Amino acid sequence: MATLNEAACLEACLKSVQWADEIVIVDDGSTDGTVEIARRFTDKVTIAPSHGNFHANKNLAIQTATRQWVLSLDADEVIPAELADEIRHAIQGTSYAAFRLGRRNHFLGRWIRHGGWSPDYTIRLFDKRKGRFTEREVHEVVRLEGSAATLKHPIEHYTYRSLAAYQERVGRYAALAAREMRKKGRRFHAWDPVAHPLWTMFRMYFLRQGFRDGIDGLLLAGLYGYYTFLKYAKLWEMELQDRAPDVGERGR
Repeated sequence: MATLNEAACLEACLKSVQWADEIVIVDDGSTDGTVEIARRFTDKVTIAPSHGNFHANKNLAIQTATRQWVLSLDADEVIPAELADEIRHAIQGTSYAAFRLGRRNHFLGRWIRHGGWSPDYTIRLFDKRKGRFTEREVHEVVRLEGSAATLKHPIEHYTYRSLAAYQERVGRYAALAAREMRKKGRRFHAWDPVAHPLWTMFRMYFLRQGFRDGIDGLLLAGLYGYYTFLKYAKLWEMELQDRAPDVGERGR
């Protein structure tokens, strides 16, 4: 697990995986008591500031783990007892290199069933010899050598327990997403902060049937539209900074 200021939710997550052979945490330099909570559950806590590059810390956690099979979690996720049992049985003598786990995503305490939030399958359980996280600024995924199967029971994902939590993260994630676009050579266009947010909201609310979640679906579509606007605004800001002369040049 890679963490950064997760004191509000970390304890519930770690309590749900106490059945594991070991718990490995790499912290990005938390200032809210995250490390102290982590050390109550494991002595394998490493402090490694990565400036928000979670893929680096997740891969470091994989390298630190001594067991063959790795279950990668975020601090706002919880493993139910039935999923824990399924995991223990699945890895016994399997020929698969990994397993996909579904996530039951909760927003403001409610399970979101539509809008692209469900079903939400991702590889989280894998043989450490055959899997590593991609080097992406945000939304990193596991690059796998081999085949994967899908488990039945989902992770409980309690993302954004309040609007304040969303606002706290959205700026950081938007900046990371803009950096990722820059790395891939993406350039800013004048229509980006209009067309892309509108498309995001339309896709979530109508095409992916977010309207079926009522006011929650409408709110999420609007918030993700704002996130999309912000990441393109930050891309534009980066381009402005690149074009601006440095202090020495302006003084000549």
